[in-house]
Amino acid sequence: MLQLILGGARSGKSRLAEQTAIHSEKSVFYIATAQATDDEMHERISHHQSQRPSEWIVIEEPLYLADCIQKIDAVGQVILIDCLTLWMSNLLMHSDSDLQINQCQKFLALLPQLQSDIILVSNETGLGVVPMGEITRKFVDESGRLHQQLGQIADKVVFCVAGFPMILKGDKQ
Repeated sequence: MLQLILGGARSGKSRLAEQTAIHSEKSVFYIATAQATDDEMHERISHHQSQRPSEWIVIEEPLYLADCIQKIDAVGQVILIDCLTLWMSNLLMHSDSDLQINQCQKFLALLPQLQSDIILVSNETGLGVVPMGEITRKFVDESGRLHQQLGQIADKVVFCVAGFPMILKGDKQ
């Protein structure tokens, strides 16, 4: 089962993903893509860490998601990745200009082959005005392209608003 959970900032998407993983009653690998580059981000990461069940295995991977997932993939478990837009930022800001395209292609090719249940969390960035800066436009464009491609291969797609999940694709449960 591949599930994509989208939403804006503070929409409830991470909480929904975590509750979905808990209710699966399977072992959970939590892959965090955030990097604590300043005090504010460190506080955000600490808050998220305190909310997660202690038995979850947490892996911090800001760039090479496909390689990381491939190493831990197995039947009877959940891999929760939070969040793809932070991952996209990390890729776009990397000195290797080809890294983003290569890693996204590798990630998209791997997902249909996995045995684990996968829960992907990402920010929907395409609902606002078109950004003025080139890197910000590229971020919105590339995130949108990734979301469209993931939506095509996902079994279930959920959009969260104000803590309420709206099912866009898949079962209504």
